[in-house]
Amino acid sequence: MIQRFDRNDRRILTFPAVHPCEGISPATLLDSLITLSKSICSFKSKLFPSQRRNVREMIRQVGILLIFFEEIRDHLPSDRDSIVLCFAELHTTFQKIKFLLDDCMREGAKTWMLMKSHSVASQFQVLVRTVATALDVLPLNSLNVSREIKELVLMVANQSQRARMELDPEDEEAVKRVILLLNQFENKFQPDPSVIKKFLDYLDITTWAECHKDIKFLEDEINFECSENYEREVPMLSSLVGFLSYCRGILFEDSVYGNTDQSDGTSNLETLSCLNPEDFRCPISLELMTDPVTVSTGQTYDRASIQKWLKSGNLLCPKTGETLKSTELVPNSSLRNLIQQFCADNGISIAKSRKKNRDISRTILPGNPAAAEAIKFLSEFVACRLYFGSDQQKTKAAYEIRLLAKSNIFNRSVLIEAATIPALLQMLSSNDPSMQEHSISALLKLSKHSNGKKVIMENRGLNSILGVLKNGLKLESKQIAAAIIFYISSPREYRKLIGENPEVFPALVDLIKYGTSCGKKNAIVAIFGLLLSHRNHERALGAGTVPALVNLLASSDKVELNTDALAVLATLAERTEGSFAILEASALPVILNQLQNTTSRAGKEYCVSILLSLCVNSGAEVLAALVREKALMPLLYSLLTEGTNQAKKRTRSLIKILQRFCETSTSRLVSEVPQEQFIDVR
Repeated sequence: MIQRFDRNDRRILTFPAVHPCEGISPATLLDSLITLSKSICSFKSKLFPSQRRNVREMIRQVGILLIFFEEIRDHLPSDRDSIVLCFAELHTTFQKIKFLLDDCMREGAKTWMLMKSHSVASQFQVLVRTVATALDVLPLNSLNVSREIKELVLMVANQSQRARMELDPEDEEAVKRVILLLNQFENKFQPDPSVIKKFLDYLDITTWAECHKDIKFLEDEINFECSENYEREVPMLSSLVGFLSYCRGILFEDSVYGNTDQSDGTSNLETLSCLNPEDFRCPISLELMTDPVTVSTGQTYDRASIQKWLKSGNLLCPKTGETLKSTELVPNSSLRNLIQQFCADNGISIAKSRKKNRDISRTILPGNPAAAEAIKFLSEFVACRLYFGSDQQKTKAAYEIRLLAKSNIFNRSVLIEAATIPALLQMLSSNDPSMQEHSISALLKLSKHSNGKKVIMENRGLNSILGVLKNGLKLESKQIAAAIIFYISSPREYRKLIGENPEVFPALVDLIKYGTSCGKKNAIVAIFGLLLSHRNHERALGAGTVPALVNLLASSDKVELNTDALAVLATLAERTEGSFAILEASALPVILNQLQNTTSRAGKEYCVSILLSLCVNSGAEVLAALVREKALMPLLYSLLTEGTNQAKKRTRSLIKILQRFCETSTSRLVSEVPQEQFIDVR
C-alpha cells in the first residue's frame, strides 16, 4: 500500500498524500522513500513548460537526500523513533512533491498551470519548508554515515530553510502576455498572431492536437467547477478556452487535426432515445425540464435557461421571436407534475437531470467577454473558409464548428449568425467522405439551437440532409442525418412539413433495415418524433415502418433499441389502421415474446399498450389469440404489482377486456380456456 503513489483520478493541484501507518518498520519506510525519491528524480530528464527553476531546485534536493537514504539502508541506527518520525514526514511530503511535479507535466494543463504559477510557486515553497522541518528531527549525529553525507544532508536542511521558491521571471512575463491578449479580445481587437505564437512556443504548444488537449482540460475544469457550484475560476477558465479555440482554429489551420477526442468521434456518435417526450424538453437547452415556467407568449422553458436568456438582455421569446410583454415567469405546475411522473415511471433521476440541465443552460451566455469576442472572430474566420477556402480548408472549418458547437449554446448561436449553415448544407453534396461527415456532424450540433432549425428549413436544407440519409458516403453520416431530422422536426410546423416530403419515411425505414445499431436507433427515434403529428401516421405506415420494426424486434438483442421500436409501434397502434398493420405483419408473437423477455420496464409498458390497442381496434380475433396464451395472464398480474402507475392502469384495462371477452363469448375457442386463471382486478 505504501508505494502506491499514483492517483489517476486526482484533480489537478490537490495532494491526497497518505501518511504511513503507525508501527511501520523503519526498513519498509526507508525502502518506500527510496522508491519515491527515484521517481521524483526521474523528472530530471523531462522538459517542464513552466516552473522550471523551482522544479530543478526541488529535484536537486531530493536527489541529495536519495544518496543519504541509500547510504543508511543497510545499517539503520538504534534510535528508531526519531528516524521514523522524520522519514514518515518526508514520505508524506515527497508524495505531494511528486503530485506537484506530475501536475506541472500534466497533459493538457500547460496553460492552466502557467496561469496558476503564483499559487504553484507558493506550493513549492510550502513543500521545501516542510522538508526542512522534517530534517530538524533527524538524529544525524547518531547515524553511521560518512562525514561527506552528513554535510550534504545539513546543506539540504539549511538550504530548505532559507530557500525562496519564487515565480520564474519568464513565467511571469508569459502570464502578463496572456492577460494582455485576453484584454485585446475583450476590447474587440484581434491580437498580433506573432505575439500569440510567441506565447504558444513558450509552452511548447506547437500543434493542433496539443492546443486541443489544453482546451479539453480547461473545459473539464469548468464542468467540475460548475457541478460543485464553485465557479470562482470559471471566468478565467472560459476566457482561456475561447483564446485557445481561436488559436486552434486559426493559427493551427494547416496542422494535422482530429482523432484526439474520441467522445466526438465516430466511435461514439450521438444516439437518440424515445424515452424523453419532446414536449418535456426545454426549447433552449434541449434537455429535460426540471422547473418549467411559461412566458407571456405562452411558450414554456426551463427556469434556469430562460432566466439566463433574459439576463443577457434578450427580450424576445426564443421560440417564436415575439417581443415579451413582461419578464414574469409563471410556474407550469401541471407540466412539472407530468415530467416528475415520467421520470419516476422510467427510472430517470430528476437530480441528475437537473445537474445536466444546469451544465447545458449555463452556456447560453459566454463565460467571459474575452471568450465571447474570441469565438466571434473565430466564427467569422471559419465561415469565410467554408465559402472561399480550399476543400481541405472547408473540411477543417467544418470540423472546428463540430467541436465548437458540441456542448455550448452561445457558440452555436454565434456560428449560426456567421451564416455557416448555408455553406455546410452545400458541402453535403461533396464526394469527399470526410467533408460530408464533418459537415453533417456540424449541422447536427447547430440543429439543436432553435435558430439553427429555422435557418436549415429556410435554406431548404431538408433535401440536402435527405440526400445524406439516402446516399451518404459513410453509414455514420447517414445516422447523423437521421438525428438531424429528429431535431429539426421538434417544432410543430416543421414536423408537418418534413412529414409531407415523400422521401423522408422511406429513407428512415431503409436505415432501420440496413443501418448500424446507432443508425437504426436514430431512425426509429426520428420517426417517433414525426409521429407526434397525427397526419404523419399514415405516411409512416405506407413506408413500411411496421414490418421493419417487427423484423428488428425478432432479430435484435439490444434492449434500448427494442424499447424504442416498441415505443413507435405503441404510438402507431393507437389508431385502427396502425393496429391492422401490426397484425398483418404477424407481430403478435413478437410482442408477446418481448413482454415476456425484455428487461426494460418501459419496454414492458409499451408491449401492454400495443396489446391494449390491438384489443380495442381489432376485435375478437386478437382477444381470442391472447386468451389462448396461458403465459400472458401471469405476466400481466406481475405488472399489477411491480409496474409503474401508468403500466398498472393499462394492464388493468387489458385484463378487464380479456375477462369481459371470456364472460360474453360463446365460441368454442374461449370455452377451452379455464376461467380460474382470471382474478378480479377491479
